[in-house]
Amino acid sequence: MVKADSVQYDDNKVPYIDLGTAVIRMEKEEAPEWALEKAREELRELPEIMEPAIKKLRELIEDEKYLKLPLDDEYMKMFLRPCHYYPESALNRLKNFYNMKAKYGAPCSDIVPSKVRNVFEEDLLSLFPNRDQHGRRILAIEAGKKWKPSRAPLIDLFRTIQLTVLGSMAEPLSQICGAIVIIDMEGLPMSHVMQFTPSFAAMLLDYVQECICVRLKAVHIVNNSYIFNMLFAIFKPFIREKLRKRIFFHGKDFKSLASHIDKASLPVKYGGTGTWELPSGKLLYDFFECYSADYQLADTYGFTEGYQLKK
Repeated sequence: MVKADSVQYDDNKVPYIDLGTAVIRMEKEEAPEWALEKAREELRELPEIMEPAIKKLRELIEDEKYLKLPLDDEYMKMFLRPCHYYPESALNRLKNFYNMKAKYGAPCSDIVPSKVRNVFEEDLLSLFPNRDQHGRRILAIEAGKKWKPSRAPLIDLFRTIQLTVLGSMAEPLSQICGAIVIIDMEGLPMSHVMQFTPSFAAMLLDYVQECICVRLKAVHIVNNSYIFNMLFAIFKPFIREKLRKRIFFHGKDFKSLASHIDKASLPVKYGGTGTWELPSGKLLYDFFECYSADYQLADTYGFTEGYQLKK
């Protein structure tokens, strides 16, 4: 396996991480035809629906006095695709998304690479180079014994997740196919459980259920133990049925995980056959830092001064 040690650039000056048999890069080009067909079938992305929806959403945003956003077609599609081209639903989701910063403050502010470098350097997040068999992005989070809250506070971990979500939102293929998350709870100590306060859980569920603007298709929990199961049972009543149906528990049974995700998309550590070695967290940080200007610009979007907080 190739051990990547630096970010490289293609002929168009687009950064990527070369893993030998695969690469990690932002896929900002238009989605392939098979995915566009999926969009037509599943998301109503048809000219007679799409064009009026883009126009209507733009008008709705322009009517929002305190909402500062780009108004180009591509930005409109970023919010319309997850909402099946219903402009009113897209506006509601969009407003909830940008309301997070006003509602929760620091945990949803400064979502730029330099502010969460510590999380990357702790090797807690992995972005897999290969999508799953349905074209979905795969993000893995290690929140068990490997996670040291003193070096990577839970709030910073949450902000890093938001950072990766923002990256996926900019990818047309991810807008159509969505994403899945693997949460590795190996060796979760009881002391870590205390980090998951009711207020944090409420904020996380608000983000996932009301605000996230990417199609979250599945959450796979691996290496879960009695401690985690107990924690999940506490918050389960607050999880809506749609999300509950997309949460899967596998314990240490990676054959179970592979029944959902093609083995070629998974690294060996999760029972996969991936012929690549995931990059270090530091290298992944360097990759996201290449898009620092984009993240800084995105951080200026949202509600302006004078906006009345939505409770």
